[in-house]
Amino acid sequence: MRLTEQVHHDIQKVLRSGDIAIDATAGNGHDTLFLAQQVAPHGQVFAFDIQDTALEQTTQRIQQHQLNDVVHLHLASHADMAAYIPSDVHGAIRVVMFNLGYLPGTEHDIQTQATDTTQALEQAANILAVGGIISILAYTGHAGGREEADRVQTWVDAQSEHFDIRHIIPQNTRKSPPEYIYMQKTSITPMAIPHL
Repeated sequence: MRLTEQVHHDIQKVLRSGDIAIDATAGNGHDTLFLAQQVAPHGQVFAFDIQDTALEQTTQRIQQHQLNDVVHLHLASHADMAAYIPSDVHGAIRVVMFNLGYLPGTEHDIQTQATDTTQALEQAANILAVGGIISILAYTGHAGGREEADRVQTWVDAQSEHFDIRHIIPQNTRKSPPEYIYMQKTSITPMAIPHL
């Protein structure tokens, strides 16, 4: 099973119709569509990207599947996600997906950055429901990718009090495949608002 398939398999175990999910890095929209299909028709997906091209591709994909009412797209950094998520659902988010790196098919000069990503992860951890999942695919084969993955891993390691954590590194590293970090929240983080 490819890592992208493993991520979807893990998420399907916890995500149901009516739930709320976040795609922190919309990219070409594949994950946004996947999340929308899981939570439709009554759930919500909040998707973020800093590139117009990414949101245009995501919009087309969502419209093809008639899921416009489920998805809220934001031209914004994932580092600011908490400001775009209604406060009344903080603590009720079931899944937050991260696909780190650059938008496939474009130049590599625009890519996720370690500082923004760790800020986004901190916010995701705070607004996630207990039992919810953060999934991270960290691509390491491009310039800055290894540094970002290492910074993310350092942040993740510090969360073990509140999360069950699994880190999968493929054995065949010749082509620098992505690394997968799975985090399931086990208790309320200090800044989180409990969902009543």
